[in-house]
Amino acid sequence: MLHPDSVPRRAFLTAVRIGELCVTEATLQEVQEVLQRPKFDRFIPLQDRLDFLTLVSGHVSMWEIHVSSEQAATGVCRDEKDTKFLSLALSCRADVLISSDGDLLVLHPWQGVPILTPSAFLEKVNS
Repeated sequence: MLHPDSVPRRAFLTAVRIGELCVTEATLQEVQEVLQRPKFDRFIPLQDRLDFLTLVSGHVSMWEIHVSSEQAATGVCRDEKDTKFLSLALSCRADVLISSDGDLLVLHPWQGVPILTPSAFLEKVNS
């Protein structure tokens, strides 16, 4: 998502242009933690990753998770850490959940929410 010409970056910019990007404190914090992992140092400098986080933070709407959404999402995903993304999708009544995470993608669609890769999202938008 960090490289300017990458498919995930184009999907992010398209989503910003046509919709609302919903996050919670927990989902935004996970993005921050992932972007600061040293394993990415060889691909892109830390400052560029932090600049991207600033870009993301400026284009999101902060949401609170409804208890019913959290209950509906608990135990659904094989990676329990991804429950927060499913809960958010329900709480904000998402039209789509964009992810490259295989643990989320195998659930497509879930509770009426399409779970699409960045490239599938772009294909859908451009069709």
